[in-house]
Amino acid sequence: MRRLLLATLLCASLAGAASFTLEQVLSAPFPSELIAAPGGGKVAWLLNERGARNIWVASAPEWKGVRVTHYTQDDGTDIGQLHWTADARAVVYTRGGDLEFLGRPDPNPSTNTAGTEQDIMIVVPGEAPRKIAEGHTPEVSPKGDRVVFLRGGQLWVAPLAGGNAEMLFHPRSGVTSANPVFSPDGSKLAFVSERVNHSFIAVYDFAARTLSYMDPSVDRDSNPAWSPDGRQIAFMRVLSGGGGRGGAGGPGGRREGEPWTIRVATVADGTGRQIWRADPGPGSLFHPIVMEHQLVWGAGDRILFPWEKDGWAHLYSVAVEGGRATLLTPGEFEVEHVSVSDDGKEAVFSSNQDDIDRRHIWRVSIAGGPPTQVTKGDALEWSPVFAGGGVAFIHAGARRPAQAAIHTGSDTKDLAPDSIPADFPVNALVVPKQVIYSGSDGMPIHGQLFLPADLKPGEKRKALVFMHGGSRRQMLLGWHYMDYYNNAYGMNQYLASQGYIVLSINYRSGIGYGLNFREAINYGASGASEYHDVEGAALYLRSRPDVDAAHIGLWGGSYGGYLTAMGLARGSELFAAGVDFHGVHDWSSRQRTAAMAMAAGGAPVDNDATRTAFESSPIASVRTWKSPVLLIHGDDDRNVDFSQTVELVAALRRQHVYFEQVVIPDEIHGFLRHASWLKAYHATADFFGRKL
Repeated sequence: MRRLLLATLLCASLAGAASFTLEQVLSAPFPSELIAAPGGGKVAWLLNERGARNIWVASAPEWKGVRVTHYTQDDGTDIGQLHWTADARAVVYTRGGDLEFLGRPDPNPSTNTAGTEQDIMIVVPGEAPRKIAEGHTPEVSPKGDRVVFLRGGQLWVAPLAGGNAEMLFHPRSGVTSANPVFSPDGSKLAFVSERVNHSFIAVYDFAARTLSYMDPSVDRDSNPAWSPDGRQIAFMRVLSGGGGRGGAGGPGGRREGEPWTIRVATVADGTGRQIWRADPGPGSLFHPIVMEHQLVWGAGDRILFPWEKDGWAHLYSVAVEGGRATLLTPGEFEVEHVSVSDDGKEAVFSSNQDDIDRRHIWRVSIAGGPPTQVTKGDALEWSPVFAGGGVAFIHAGARRPAQAAIHTGSDTKDLAPDSIPADFPVNALVVPKQVIYSGSDGMPIHGQLFLPADLKPGEKRKALVFMHGGSRRQMLLGWHYMDYYNNAYGMNQYLASQGYIVLSINYRSGIGYGLNFREAINYGASGASEYHDVEGAALYLRSRPDVDAAHIGLWGGSYGGYLTAMGLARGSELFAAGVDFHGVHDWSSRQRTAAMAMAAGGAPVDNDATRTAFESSPIASVRTWKSPVLLIHGDDDRNVDFSQTVELVAALRRQHVYFEQVVIPDEIHGFLRHASWLKAYHATADFFGRKL
């Protein structure tokens, strides 16, 4: 009798757990920007707690996370660009402004009548944060005496201890500066000086108050990396006019071009030499990965850098004296998040090696491989840093939300386990299944299939196709490492809990599957070849016995909004309804803007490309659009102009297509307020409930 009672209670508990709210599934704080202090004895990271963003710190040996700032409002005020001070006593950060499009007017999604500003801040654990100056992109001196930052496109400097900020130097009008990097002794500063159609590596000497340029040319130089003795700087050079040509990729597929190079300059006189040049063909065009600096001057005078020589994003190193580069991470996989040990001997990175739709942590010697695996299994791990004799990272599962953790030896410890709300529905979530289906032209496409927990054999359900943005993104078999897609993953879990079968697709032109997949033939404005993958998703779902073929919808944001509109415009017979978050609806309007800029500079205007861009847009097929759509857009969007939705609405009205709209005043592309996400997602679920 007692066993029967326990079983009954367990069943009742599971039944209750199967139901959860959108607020609950989006309640887990999202960690990002994990950084290690000099010496590795501390880490800091950012935690977005339902729109209130705060910095947390954990220290050896307990590694117990502590919140060191105490912002409480979901006011859309962003935080980022974290840096430890040299003594590991404090964290410098940027608060406010648009951290994606630096230098643009500060967003104000909460409509604060007092206005907003973007500030460089410093916080010592146990003390209140202190403002250093207005600006962004801080770089802290290794001497611990000052911080350099950007304001109004120019470099400024301020004392860390407090005092007035001043412009570092007065350059010619119109020159913007970026990527400041102190020399190892803090006496000099290297940065990129942008000059519209070329760029220089500049060096500022604090003692002499002089400015010099390293090996200047007509080309684009970037990513300065100091030698340990401060006498030389390695940097990257991309040749002017060396943009990609289609090659085997066809229009839109930028697979090769004029090869990029690595050069080393002597700081004393600015003379430079080439030490390495990419081979022609794959990898000749530079493709960045997630590193603080794309070039690192490592131990043994070896330069660490990313390269796609074999069609996959990998780590290489080359001797400062020159010669052939050494491949450190061989195989058909992509390296993504990379950091380097304090001594410059090792790199630690995330990749999808042997598990293409997840991320795991590996480490490798900069002198040469092979890599050794740090984490494995059904979870996902990313953003690794060396700390405490081990590796700290952020990890998540299919059900368990993302958390910062540290791995020492064989033990992995969460740094702030109590930050997850008690009512987060971890046990009610489903584990998405990896599926590989064919686009309508036969290309294999990876996806994640969310099946409702209560789906019964022989039952047919309504279905949804989700498309990520970017397009340089990849959805994974678990909670995502970017906040936008972390939210989207939670929304797909919620839709599955509401009874929908959800297929999240990794369409061509995304990352994770190699250069040729990313630089797909005729993608985007060059032919919309991704539509084959959207169409193929519908055909795959229609072939499933558990899908109601007459009730398939689709949704997505940004590039995913573009593909949502494409699906409705070209395939209303396949898709019964859609929700389009801030999508591009007319590529040619963007092409025309670029063409006018080119014409002003004397460059030719490609009318054929503009025509192709229009034909690759939803607006070109609006006459065959029949299905209802919900359009969601913030009107301070800096990625996709709000006019894209304005113009689509006018076209839909002319065609008498049913639409609804959710316009969020003063909100940007990646909504800054948690309330904005909830408003948009509630509207999405309600719309599908009524119209699908």
